[in-house]
Amino acid sequence: MLDKTKQYWFIGIKGTGMASLALILHDLGYQVAGSDIDKHTFTEDPLRSAGIEVTSFAKENIKPGQIIVKGNAFKEENIEVQACLEQGIKWQSYPDTVEEIVQSHTSIGVAGSHGKTSTTGLLAHMLGEIEKTSFLIGDGTGKGIKDSRFFVYEADEYRRHFLAYHPDYQIMTNIDFDHPDYFKDQDDYASAFKEAADQTKKAIFVWGDDVRLKNMETSTKKYTYGFKDSDDFQAFDIQKSTTGSTFKVRHEGHVLGEFTIHLFGDHNILNATAVIAVGFMEKIDLAEIQAGLSSYQGVKRRFHEKHFGEFTIIDDYAHHPTEMRATLAAARQKFPDKKIVAIFQPHTYSRTAKFKEEFVEILKTADKAYVTPIFGSARENSGAISSEDLTREIPNSEVIDEANIADLKSNENSVLVFMGAGDITKYEAAFQKVAE
Repeated sequence: MLDKTKQYWFIGIKGTGMASLALILHDLGYQVAGSDIDKHTFTEDPLRSAGIEVTSFAKENIKPGQIIVKGNAFKEENIEVQACLEQGIKWQSYPDTVEEIVQSHTSIGVAGSHGKTSTTGLLAHMLGEIEKTSFLIGDGTGKGIKDSRFFVYEADEYRRHFLAYHPDYQIMTNIDFDHPDYFKDQDDYASAFKEAADQTKKAIFVWGDDVRLKNMETSTKKYTYGFKDSDDFQAFDIQKSTTGSTFKVRHEGHVLGEFTIHLFGDHNILNATAVIAVGFMEKIDLAEIQAGLSSYQGVKRRFHEKHFGEFTIIDDYAHHPTEMRATLAAARQKFPDKKIVAIFQPHTYSRTAKFKEEFVEILKTADKAYVTPIFGSARENSGAISSEDLTREIPNSEVIDEANIADLKSNENSVLVFMGAGDITKYEAAFQKVAE
């Protein structure tokens, strides 16, 4: 159980999920502090603004009487993990801590290979416009609100972490194979989602075009959403423009209404349809759902638009082939008269090797493609593949780094789409220096 008499010490507090969780507990009145690497990350700014102590890793940080929340990436070689072992202090995981919040609310998890953050952000905003809603989003944001009815959270499937949760509802956007460094194959990956579905209490909402999700057998009530007549919640009569999309939703033969989102691409229409389905099942007034969706402006690092001098920049977390395809399609919807230039940072060597052919084919659809050096991770720092292995197969493409970032200036009348889950923002910052 959560305890307001003790300090919650986060080992790895700058992690996107960890930072969000720390903010939630702080908002709810708990004592929160933590440590991480010294390098600045975008997630630490909200922590410091909230008055949460963020310090370097040090053995002295670990003291008896604390509740230790350990980030998933930190193993026994971490100095604070070592201190816990030496002092016999037990820790709890990020998922264990989230589950305590899940059980105290009407809770909705959002799972899937991709689309989790965008959908969680949209759902949290819509519900928050209507009822008190606490939320935990994987982009480094989280908020706890006293006496909140709803808790919306992003459910991460990596290492089956989301199996710590037993929510009332769950949205599952898709189960395209991912995390090849952990899951053996597609069947192993899909089995984790089936288990997550089985332990959801009231209902799950799945994308109807994902055959594995549609055919998944589960004891939990299942609804599909999508664009087909066969879907339980169907988006139809879709109108797209440079300001977003308008569409209607049908359920069991009844039109629930017309909805507008100021977001781009089919994937955002699908996300919104899932959100509408959740609201409908919770008997929320449809007019309030319409208003909540219309006022949403997006989450960090999901098709975030910036301007550096004469250049338009799109910053996006996309790092899986399906995400990248959706991001480039959204860019073409919003900027139909401009060239689309992709700047892609491959994320981990195993993922780059696994999806090499898909990455190549998707980057070919851009008018010009650049590939940065591969981003390693704490769990994987090298591999037998390089960025050059991609660019050799993509016409008119090149490898780009901070040293030659000025090459991007040659792309006139273009939208520069930066995609990646690592530290690709450093390339954006380097370009800003030469562009403005």
